[in-house]
Parts: sequence; structure tokens; C-alpha cells
Amino acid sequence: MLYWLTALSDGGDFFNLFRYITFRAGGAFMTALIFGFLFGPPLINVLRRRQGKGQPIRDDGPEGHMAKAGTPTMGGLLILSALVTSTLLWARLDNPYVLMVLFVTLAFGLIGFADDYAKVSKQNTKGVPGRVRLLLGFIIAGIAAYWAAIHHPDDLQFQLAMPVFKNTLLNFGWMFLPFAMFVIVGAANAVNLTDGLDGLAIMPVMIAAGTLGVIAYAVGRVDFTEYLDVHYVPGTGEILIFTAGLFGGGLGFLWYNAPPAAVFMGDTGSLALGGALGAIAVATKHEIVLGIVGGLFVVEALSVIIQVLYFKRTGKRVFLMAPIHHHYEKKGWAEPTIVIRFWIISLILAIIGLATLKVR
Repeated sequence: MLYWLTALSDGGDFFNLFRYITFRAGGAFMTALIFGFLFGPPLINVLRRRQGKGQPIRDDGPEGHMAKAGTPTMGGLLILSALVTSTLLWARLDNPYVLMVLFVTLAFGLIGFADDYAKVSKQNTKGVPGRVRLLLGFIIAGIAAYWAAIHHPDDLQFQLAMPVFKNTLLNFGWMFLPFAMFVIVGAANAVNLTDGLDGLAIMPVMIAAGTLGVIAYAVGRVDFTEYLDVHYVPGTGEILIFTAGLFGGGLGFLWYNAPPAAVFMGDTGSLALGGALGAIAVATKHEIVLGIVGGLFVVEALSVIIQVLYFKRTGKRVFLMAPIHHHYEKKGWAEPTIVIRFWIISLILAIIGLATLKVR
């Protein structure tokens, strides 16, 4: 919205700053951060009053989690409110990729909100049936995948770009759509599975979003793509503003989610933010790189898949409990130890993901 202030510029005054994506990204970050600090306490108080007993705690979970009973959920509303407000203020709203990522974020957020509401109102951990969530997720992802594909340059449409391998494109044709749908839905649910400890999911999400924001800015500039020898996707630079808002809103939320959490993110936040990461990867043609940058989420999801399949086949468990962060809890690791070590892993993976821009 504020971008249109450039119409008042003569090219050498203050209003000219709004032409620059980096300036507006900084504005989005500060807007979201201040929003989180200002509206965090009143939102948490409202959630605590409305939810009463708070998020239901699994009876078969780690013993220490019972002490968290009564903590309100749906804290993702704080992140999403800060993120959407900052994006609407600072991003170009005529950019198709910004609109696509916002659509995915809000749509998955609605699914998560419905799931959280069902859990809180019924005081059980089931919520919306998994098949319903997956069906709605794939419908949303299908719309987003097609939207991104038709706005990609002609030489990139329905193609899968491979990191490291120079100028390598795999022509998926129309099969690119189900692949992109899987990326978006998979990312949403992987982040959702990771959100099991105080502060565990939000920092890796912020790290991944920051990394993808840099990638989006780079592939959206023809001079950078020529230097880095990566595929040019005009318009994706505006996504940096979205990711800056996510980073700021995430920090504001982490202030209240740090152990011991005053509020949980809930599916409202985890599904929305995971879907956003998947949508950004599809928009920037970096779906494979998302698997590296978000490697922690991949491992969390795989641990659940392996556990379920192995148990059905043998009646035995590979992990003491899945997702894998609960396995380490069962082994006696302190919750802050798990959280901080997983943060470190996320940062290492982000650096590796960024390196794929230059390693050719």
C-alpha cells in the first residue's frame, strides 16, 4: 500500500525510498515486530478467558507436558495478524506472487483455526478429521500451484529447477501441479508436526523464511541471477517483504512463546506458516532447496511416517515416541536443550541451502 507513495516522488526525495524492496522489507519487519509486542498481551488475555482450560494435552505424551495444562492456544493469530498487516502496508499488492503466498497463508490459517477451535471447544486432541484437513489443503495448494505456474516466465512454466546443476530443468508438464501441491501441503503438515515444544517450531520457521526471502530477492533481480547463474523469476523480490513481516511477527510471538510458553502457536499458526514456506518455494522455483532449508521439518515428518509404517508392520516402535523431538524427551533431554539444538540444526541447514545459490 505504501509503495504507491512513490507517485509523489520526483526521484530524489524521501518518497523515493518506497521504490526499494529492501527499505520496505525493513519497514515490514519493524511493523510486524511492534504489532506483536503491542497486541501480544491483550490477545493472550482474550484467548485465556475464552478458552478456559486451554489446549488439551495428550495423555500419552511426555509426562512433563501435563504441567502445561491451561496454556491457551491459537497464538498463531498474533503472527498472522502482524504478518498480514505488515505485508498489506509495505508490499506491492499488484504482485501475483505476494497475493498467492498471502492466499495460501490465510487459507491454511483458517483450516488450523477450525482445528484449534474444535479441540478447545470439545476439550480433546482430535479436532478436524485429518482427511478433511488434507482435502482442503490440497484444494488450496492446487489453486496456488496453478496461479504460480501461469505467472512464471514461459521457459520456466511447469518446470522443476534443480539446485547445484547449472541450467538444469526437468519438464514435468502438468504433473508439476500435483508436485507443487505436495510441496505446499507437505510443508504445512511438517511444520505442524514440529510444533510440539515451547519455541521449537517458530525459530526454524523464521530461519527458513529469512533464507527463502533472500532467495526470492536474488532470483527476482536479473543482475543477481546473471551473477549467480540461477533462473530469473521476475517479481519474486517482493516476497522478501512478506518474509520480513513473518520474521518480525515471529519474534514478537517468540517473546511470549519462549519457555515456559504463555501461549501456544496452535495449528492456526503452524499450518499457515508451513503452507507459506511451501508457497514461497513454488513461487521462486526452489522446491528442492526447501527440502534442505527446512530439513528439520522433513526429519520430523519422516519420523512420524516411519514410526506409523513400522508399527503397523511389526507392532514395534523405531522411536520411543514420534515426532522425533518427543523421542529425545523420552530419552531424558531437557526441553530447552532439544529446542536450542534443533535451532542450531535449522541454522546450519539454512546456510547449506543458501550455498546452493552459488555452488554450480
